[in-house]
Amino acid sequence: MSATTSGLTAVHAGVLDYSAAWDEQRRLHEAVVSGERGDTVLLLEHPSVYTAGKRTEPWDRPVDGTPVIDVDRGGKITWHGPGQLVGYPILRLPDPIDVVAYVRRVEQLLIDVCAEFGLTAGRIEGRSGVWVPADDRGPARKVAAIGIRVAREVTLHGFSINCDCDLAYFDRIVPCGIRDAGVTSLTAELGRPVTVADVLPVVERRLPMLLA
Repeated sequence: MSATTSGLTAVHAGVLDYSAAWDEQRRLHEAVVSGERGDTVLLLEHPSVYTAGKRTEPWDRPVDGTPVIDVDRGGKITWHGPGQLVGYPILRLPDPIDVVAYVRRVEQLLIDVCAEFGLTAGRIEGRSGVWVPADDRGPARKVAAIGIRVAREVTLHGFSINCDCDLAYFDRIVPCGIRDAGVTSLTAELGRPVTVADVLPVVERRLPMLLA
């Protein structure tokens, strides 16, 4: 299913294997670069998978031999899987290219989505993604991750937000290379079920804010 608002098409891809989604990203990227297609965002879930960005260190990886897919986005290692909504915006950035400004727009979208569900989240200086601040429950913990690449002025990869996923998957790795902070989900923080089906329309409604 797909829907177009403000010149941006959101494609609901359901549950899609990571490799298949990567192939689709590259196909869409070529189409957007060539002008055959307008800005597009894939919204989906992955079966359980670990992916490692270009800055992943050997000691960030699973110690139990769990397979890891190496990808060409920025950032380090993370997990994708059921209960986590993943978004892959394939967008042409305006000239002059400002990658930092684009990342800030992605962060703000995710912060606003959290707020809509009643969760206060924000940025932490020097760390990517969206975080619940340290409180009496523990240190700062990441609720949404961001890892992007820009090629020929068009974005690839994107963001993930933890809805009601099994957080134990993050215990096998050093998520995003950060050892002194945790990972959380909307469900864990709010104490009530918040599913991908709940979050997807809220994210979709806010996608136009990614456009400069």
